[in-house]
Amino acid sequence: MRSSRKALISQTWHSSPDDTWRHIMSVIKVSARSRTASVAGAIAGVIRESGKAEVQAIGAGAVNQAVKAIAIATGYLAEEDVNVVAIPAFAEVLIDGQERTAIRILVEPR
Repeated sequence: MRSSRKALISQTWHSSPDDTWRHIMSVIKVSARSRTASVAGAIAGVIRESGKAEVQAIGAGAVNQAVKAIAIATGYLAEEDVNVVAIPAFAEVLIDGQERTAIRILVEPR
């Protein structure tokens, strides 16, 4: 599988006052060419591990793939009796020095 077709997960880390690093949130970045089943598996895996997932998409095609992946992940998690909700929001992100508007969707248990 080519890397351009895999879901990209970037992780945010935060330094606490005692100078230890702790994991805050994994952001699953979706493109228009992302495979929905791969992204769905990533979403379900992050929710199982961290309790919630954040999905980011820029552009209509990417948002379409993200929404389909969330629907598939909802089915995966429902088999384990985990019901999730998706909360969309706009986010400003910096890409190659340019500010872009992204859709960020928080997926968490109900």
